[in-house]
Amino acid sequence: MRDRPSITALPVPRPSACPGLLRIVAALDGGICRVKLAGGELSSAQARAIAAASEACASGVLELTNRSNLQIRGVRDAAQDELIQRLLDAGLGPRVAGADDVRNLLLSPSAGLDPAALFDVRPLAAQLLELLQDTSDFHALSAKFALQLDGGEALAMLEHPHDLWLSALPGGELLAFGLAGCPVDGSLAAVERKQAVALVDTVLRLFLELASPEQTRMRQLLDGLSVDDFLQHVQARLPFQLRRDESVLGWRRVAGSSAIALGAQSQRQAGLQMILAAPPLGRFTAWQLAALADLAQRHGDATLRLTPWQGVLLPNIPAARCPDLLAELAALGLLLDSHEPLTHLLACTGSAACAKGLADTKADACQLADLLRAGTLRPQVHLSGCPRSCAAAHTASFTLLAQPGGRYQLYQRAAGMAGFGHLLVPSLSINEAGAWFAAQPESGTTHD
Repeated sequence: MRDRPSITALPVPRPSACPGLLRIVAALDGGICRVKLAGGELSSAQARAIAAASEACASGVLELTNRSNLQIRGVRDAAQDELIQRLLDAGLGPRVAGADDVRNLLLSPSAGLDPAALFDVRPLAAQLLELLQDTSDFHALSAKFALQLDGGEALAMLEHPHDLWLSALPGGELLAFGLAGCPVDGSLAAVERKQAVALVDTVLRLFLELASPEQTRMRQLLDGLSVDDFLQHVQARLPFQLRRDESVLGWRRVAGSSAIALGAQSQRQAGLQMILAAPPLGRFTAWQLAALADLAQRHGDATLRLTPWQGVLLPNIPAARCPDLLAELAALGLLLDSHEPLTHLLACTGSAACAKGLADTKADACQLADLLRAGTLRPQVHLSGCPRSCAAAHTASFTLLAQPGGRYQLYQRAAGMAGFGHLLVPSLSINEAGAWFAAQPESGTTHD
């Protein structure tokens, strides 16, 4: 068994604007520590350790990210080393010293549970994470460079662009893949499942060889190099043939419902269910996380899975226990009803904790939810405190982009449009935004 790492034995983290477990980044409300989770999964013991560390060393405020990770906010400068060591002692650090930044592999939160899955991706995901962590060359990848592995689950984030994605083809024996996009964009080629690790290894090595220091993401490299040329380089290094026949080229993953799944969902395992809940706007407290850990242990298998919709999934719940668990989750203040407007709103930290924020987006999102609650419309809206759009990697139907003085521009995005989409209203307050949505016909503004 590998010894748990000590803070004194770990390398100094490289400079980056991205928080990590070892690199705590300053914000207006204190430091931010990002804990990357393998497959988005936490044991109850680890969840309690995070909760205790957050209360002892930080503000006790936690955030869920759009890559199924967790952030501790308000870390005090004098307590940074203690926080890091507590997290390492809980087994939340990298498998290999220096590999914290590269643990970016997104899975469905229902991997291994989803009745629609074509295969259980978790064993392959473990191999890919080992490859990323054990290959020292890959530690040079950007902290934002990310992979996605999709097994065909119904509960899947399919609109979050990744540098390299793999998605199960019908039958589950072949994996389609693409670059600088997502499965709904269309595949470039396919490999057998047993060839996936070699493919990823080759693609990452080639990227590091060809990319300039300024080209930290795949899309930047492909701005100056055609995809066909890149694939020719990949093929030349592989001992097997990439599949590029008509059944593969341009294959697209069929997207499921865009509605956010909440509440109890059936698992493929007979008699068991998974329950999805969401803290309002992706933020909760240390005591709520500790309470979740207790509920997962008492009702399920003592694990939690975080979702890319900034929610939490409790797996392997006996069906008879679901009513009691749902009631206890509601008592914790978690959202369980997809008709609740807050489940359709996404907001960054905003001016309350970010120097770049031009509006208090989380407070404004709560106010907008209050306005929407009086009606039936449930628009999908992203409130962004600045153009960086930190909180939303996938595309929302509407974006409220903060402007100086706390007002917003309202954008609507349609398929094929870049950025936030089309500017609908150049300036409005959050109350005016609520009135604008209330005045719209139901078609086109809901995603239930």
